[in-house]
Amino acid sequence: MVSRFGLSPRWQRVFIVGICAIAILFCPLGFMADPAFAAAVTLAKQPPITKTIALGSAAGDLKFMPDRLAFKAGTRYRLMLENPSSLKHYFTAKDFADAIWSQKVDAGNVEIKGAIHELELRPGSHAEWVFIPLRAGIYPLRCTVPGHTEAGMVGSLEITG
Repeated sequence: MVSRFGLSPRWQRVFIVGICAIAILFCPLGFMADPAFAAAVTLAKQPPITKTIALGSAAGDLKFMPDRLAFKAGTRYRLMLENPSSLKHYFTAKDFADAIWSQKVDAGNVEIKGAIHELELRPGSHAEWVFIPLRAGIYPLRCTVPGHTEAGMVGSLEITG
């Protein structure tokens, strides 16, 4: 049996497999030509703006210092998180984490990549979170260690367009 293009079923399969192989091989090149892809690569290489936040204090205060941070969408940031207290604290901001692209978190000798929604900082520890805000909004921040939110360890993270 011959198709309307004059190909036998065997050659039709060969043709389809060949087209699929070409699409798989050259599809990534199409992404690289996309201006949005090029912009993302450029953003990921720009020098980050550094901001610092303390989770608690050496005196035992249950608060973020500062308790409000602002970021601009499309700008690369390095957020330095420090825990100077003798208690562990959580940096919990799920909605904020969903509104950014996380490039990495450096904590100790570990670099973490991918989706991040909460960081636990043990007493005296620090972490570095590198990200690019994408979606404007005001997002809640809190420490989810039992009793810390209730004691006032809350804040907000704002992304402007």
